[in-house]
Amino acid sequence: MRRPGQIGTPRALVSSAHATAPRRTIGRSVSLDHAAKLLGVSRRTIYNRIRKGRLQTIRTLGGSQRVLIDSMQAGRIEGDH
Repeated sequence: MRRPGQIGTPRALVSSAHATAPRRTIGRSVSLDHAAKLLGVSRRTIYNRIRKGRLQTIRTLGGSQRVLIDSMQAGRIEGDH
């Protein structure tokens, strides 16, 4: 039973198969606006880099797109070409 404000999955919803399976690590992510500010570029540039495959994104359960921080760090090394 969860207490108010407690984050996590109730134990009843975690199956034994999931408990023993290796977890897939996605990594940290930021919003597209935050990524643009961090990289010093426009939001349009972020969309272009995503389309070209230079930035990797994930979709949240709500449908929002977020940029993976690891792909931003790789993008800084490559620069715009």
